[in-house]
Order: sequence, then structure tokens, then C-alpha cells
Amino acid sequence: MRFFNFCQISLPLIGFALLGWIAPRANAAVLVGSFNNNSILRYDEKTGEFIDDFVSSGSGGLKGTTGLTIGPDNNLYVSSILNGSIQRYDGKTGNFISTFVPSGSGGLDAPENLVFGPDGNLYVTSINSRTSNSVLRYNGQTGAFIDTFVPSSSGGLTSPFGLSFGSDNNLYVSSSLTDNILRYNGQTGAFIDTFATEAKSSEPAGLTFGADGNLYVANFVSNNISRFNGKTGAFIDTFIPAGSGGLNGPVKPIFGNNGNLYVSGLNSNNVLRYDGKTGAFIDTFIPAGRGGLNGAGFLAFTEDSTVIPEPRMGLAVLALGAVLGASKVLRRKQKATS
Repeated sequence: MRFFNFCQISLPLIGFALLGWIAPRANAAVLVGSFNNNSILRYDEKTGEFIDDFVSSGSGGLKGTTGLTIGPDNNLYVSSILNGSIQRYDGKTGNFISTFVPSGSGGLDAPENLVFGPDGNLYVTSINSRTSNSVLRYNGQTGAFIDTFVPSSSGGLTSPFGLSFGSDNNLYVSSSLTDNILRYNGQTGAFIDTFATEAKSSEPAGLTFGADGNLYVANFVSNNISRFNGKTGAFIDTFIPAGSGGLNGPVKPIFGNNGNLYVSGLNSNNVLRYDGKTGAFIDTFIPAGRGGLNGAGFLAFTEDSTVIPEPRMGLAVLALGAVLGASKVLRRKQKATS
């Protein structure tokens, strides 16, 4: 009976000790498209330290890394602008899975950005001004072409860059060469209106809706981030002033899990971090060239992307030692009472 009681106490403690020894800690990460070396690099979400080449250079035929998005299946989808295709990679390992949308499918030419819609399908901007200024739609599970969701030049669309679905389930697209943000019916693709207008020659690029419901727009040429009322399109303010923190060639603003705003600068080849409520510059989160970064482009955040052993070996040894010590004490007591 005494031995049974000892096991009841010691085995859970041993288990606790071993958990302390091997328990993993899952860190989120930020993925950064490295345009000039055809890869996607992974960095620690909290520190900005380089982790690894998540998608190695040219993997699966990747050429000219542009838009990134995590799909409903938790895999990574990437626009390969220089060969006109969409590639799919394992969301945990970065290993190549397949060419999700083949080159030229449905007339795809120079895909810039991509997003999964409320219907689960994939929407892609096709920006080659000679042949296409449109948004194409593909089956979100197979990659098969469905239709030209926004026809060429609809509503004056010229060189479509960023796209995002709003809380109203409508599609918002930046028309870079006309300095407008255009709104389209999220079910039919019909043009609704010019939702917002930037200053002349700003060349609006990536779009994102914030937790406050407002629309944030990266202006590639004017080097700032504008904020518009997410319901009316009325201009609120220049959320991040031109050149703040050295911003140069912003691609797309994206809010992190901590609520701060992260912006990649293509020309400055870095990722900057700003206060998500005030727009105040915080720091250079990923300096130019870190980890081989060359042409910082689109960003994406992942969850539980890296598994790092917890530094609890000392605690594990102490716990295991306590168990062994308790064992000796109980054995002595057993001998004394027998």
C-alpha cells in the first residue's frame, strides 16, 4: 500500500519533470516576400530576428514574389508575377505543394495581389496594362478559373494593385495609375463607386482594413499611409507621414497580432513598425538585408509557425531530483516501520 501511494505521488511529478524538459513553445512569425531573390523569408513576430528561408529561392518555379496570403486550408498562396502564376506552399513547412493557378489561366498576366473572398474563392489582380486591368476569380479549392470578376478597366480601373474585402463583403481595389480606391459588388463584381481618392501621383498600392473598421492605404510613390473612413470613404488623415522612420516604397500595411502596424518598404528593403492607434514610428522591425532580404514586398503573419524548445531543462532536473529524493525518504521510512 505504501509503495502504491509513492507511485501516485512520484509518477505525476516525473511526468511534470519530463514536460518541463521537452515542452515546446509555439511562436508566431511574419513572412516577408523577397522579390529579387524569388523567396519568402520568415522572422520572429516579436523580435524581428531572422528564422529561416521559409520558401527557398525559386521553389516550385517562384519568380518575382509579390502577393502573399494564408488560405482557408492554412497553406500559403503566393503570386509569382514574372511567370504569371500562383504557387501553393505548406503553411507549416514552406514546402512546395503545387502550382495552384497555372501561368496565363483565365488570362492571368502579371498577378500582383491575391485574397480569399467570403465565398472561399481566390481573387487575383492582373495588372499588365497592355492586356489586362482586371480581377480574376479562381476556385478556392482547385485553382480552376471561374470568371473575370472585375472586367478590364471597369470603373476606370488601371493597374490594379491592392485588393481587400470590407465588412460589407464588397471588394475594394486600388487603381494605382488613377490614384483611386474603387469599390465593387462582392457577389457580382459590378462597379459600385470610386470609394476614395488619393493625392495625384500617389500610386496607391496595398490595402487593409483595421480593427477600427477604417481603410489603410499604402501610397507607393508618396511614401505614406492614408486612412479613410471604412464606411463612407471620407479621408480621415495621413496615418503615417511621408518618410516616417525612413519609409520608402511602401507595399502593403498589415496589422500584427499585437495591434501594431507593419509596413514593408520595397525601396528601403526593410519592414517598419508603427503604433497601431497613433501611427507613431516605433522601430525598424526588420533591417535592410537581414537574412538575405532583397526587395521587401508583401507580408503575412502566421500562427504557431515555429516550435522552439522551452529553456526549462534546469526546472526539469530539479523536479526529477525532487522525485528521486522523495523516493529515498519513503524507502527509509518503509524500512524503519517494517
